[in-house]
Amino acid sequence: MPYKDLKNLDLKSFSQKYIRNFSIIAHIDHGKSTLADRMLEFAGTISDRNKNEQFLDKLQVEKERGITVKAQTASLFYEHEGQTYLLNLIDTPGHVDFSYEVSRSLYACQGALLLVDAAQGVQAQTMANFYLAFDQDLTIIPVMNKIDMANAQPEVVENELHVAFDIDKSEVLRISAKTGLGVKELFGQVIKRIPEPKGDENKPLKCLLFDSWYDEYRGVICLIEVIDGKISKGDKIMSAHSGLEYEVLDIGLMYPEPVATGALFTGQVGFLISGMKTVKEARIGDTFYHTKYPVVALPGFKPAKSMVFAGVYPVDNSDYEELRDAIEKLTLNDPSVHVEKESSVALGLGFRCGFLGLLHMDVFKQRLEQEYGLSIIATSPTVLYKIKLTDGSEVSIEKPSDFPETVKIEAVYEPIINATVITPKEYLGPILQLCQERRGEQTDMRYLDENRIILQYKMPLNEIIIDFYDKLKTYSSGYASFDYEVAGFVVADLVKMNVLLNGKPVDALSVIVHEDKAYYLGRQLTQKLKAVIHRQMFEVAIQAAIGAKIIARETVTALRKNVIAKCYGGDITRKRKLLEKQKEGKKKMKQVGNVELPQEAFLTILKTDE
Repeated sequence: MPYKDLKNLDLKSFSQKYIRNFSIIAHIDHGKSTLADRMLEFAGTISDRNKNEQFLDKLQVEKERGITVKAQTASLFYEHEGQTYLLNLIDTPGHVDFSYEVSRSLYACQGALLLVDAAQGVQAQTMANFYLAFDQDLTIIPVMNKIDMANAQPEVVENELHVAFDIDKSEVLRISAKTGLGVKELFGQVIKRIPEPKGDENKPLKCLLFDSWYDEYRGVICLIEVIDGKISKGDKIMSAHSGLEYEVLDIGLMYPEPVATGALFTGQVGFLISGMKTVKEARIGDTFYHTKYPVVALPGFKPAKSMVFAGVYPVDNSDYEELRDAIEKLTLNDPSVHVEKESSVALGLGFRCGFLGLLHMDVFKQRLEQEYGLSIIATSPTVLYKIKLTDGSEVSIEKPSDFPETVKIEAVYEPIINATVITPKEYLGPILQLCQERRGEQTDMRYLDENRIILQYKMPLNEIIIDFYDKLKTYSSGYASFDYEVAGFVVADLVKMNVLLNGKPVDALSVIVHEDKAYYLGRQLTQKLKAVIHRQMFEVAIQAAIGAKIIARETVTALRKNVIAKCYGGDITRKRKLLEKQKEGKKKMKQVGNVELPQEAFLTILKTDE
């Protein structure tokens, strides 16, 4: 249906029978955004002029990395067998860190297209996303994309789908999102196989808020699915979560930009503007209802828990205010980032940020640099530990400087993950070794087909947050894929390792390590520091210590003025006297002199390398 007809459109004529809400789930780079664009184009939502633009990936970081970070939504009108259907495509991010976004996007759907690359086959995130959709009882339509590529292996991939998910080979649709091959048949399958939304148009209004973002001109824009009843412009509605009342200022469809329609009816998905000032008011998973007709709230979502923490500091301390404003603006659209102020002796004023995972942290950092033009330093990421103290109480800590003294600790618990790695069998050896080094415990290993293996491991989150993913890609020439989910906390032998310079501990350099690895890491750390600390007028002792026990030491030798340069030949006692005098002066200097640490020293520590 062309865009111009939308203004006079009566959405009431689209009862649930003619509505389908679905999403596309896939591993990164399997062509999800391209398929979304092609479907929008086939249905006339976007013109040919706009095609090939990854229409739903709006952030610069999304276009550069080829990933989807924020879930977007678009409505399509499609005619099938003489009847026009309203299809709501709810786009989902593909990466593990954003599975929080994926699960809430799926909440507003009744079906999902499971997209698999015809050359790469089933990957780790394909599995994770399949189970997310499966757990929510969605109708899953398996779709094989990139069928036109020279290296496509449709039979092999169909077999993988059968082995991994017990999907019948005859159910798999073969398409090419790039050329449009098979997309028309896909529409028919969406209409035929995905169930209509359940709900009752005669009941009082109940709608689910499943996403929101901040618009500079219109305030908070919410994405909602109407579960029961209808919602119209001017209605007074209430949030079940906060108990606050709002007026519906604007409502309509995402086509793919917001288009006002005046009302939304049962089963429909669209945007709602109600004068909210901050995204914090728009609690994802909240239920809205008419003020006079309260309803039982929907179960909602668990708020996203931060799992990885890092300090974010401006390179130049005078940029602190700008960094604060930029972080405030970014968190308007990403309530899953947890932020608090902190200061560090070494780096000055900055922020402690909590993220869902490593990619989440990387993307956040990249957006600060790209969208706000800031130069920032991110400290080495840490995870959340739980510590049981001898007095019976329990504390959670996220940075090494908060780690209590050893005598006060009864037990330390670290977060553990269930990791899935899919790899070609020729790389199995190095990958098993990598997982072993990272304290992984193998729980399962099975063949996906004759060439690829699925490995399942229990591993500490702390062991993967720095460079596990990079190493995995290196060891497997880029062919292995990886996915994880957090699986609670377990007791671990963890200790705090301090770095001492001339006997004084430097807080910003302390780390939490596993006892077995402490000696190796201590040696590595002191050697790295030796390379970056400039020589001073006195000797600098760099030590790594656990409690009172020194486990590694390096020495930066003193710069020495040649005091005996004037003495040509002559008596040795004269030279000795001058050297003794210099030594005395050095001793005095060492007591009063503080070791100067260049900023590079902190940065070098953060870039760990095995």
